[in-house]
Amino acid sequence: MQPKDIRDLGPEELATKEAEVREELFRLRMRGATGQVENKMKARMVRRDLARVLTIRREKAGR
Repeated sequence: MQPKDIRDLGPEELATKEAEVREELFRLRMRGATGQVENKMKARMVRRDLARVLTIRREKAGR
């Protein structure tokens, strides 16, 4: 997910996107614990997406 795509979202959409990314990260962690993950780099990418969403939410809250 690109930062410019996230910046186009409204506050409610950002909150929804954060919840989705957190849920995806949780599922990846559970699958990783049971050894069912095919791509271990996916968790790293999801963590970065979460950081992007949180950063942009904080930027918009400061305005």
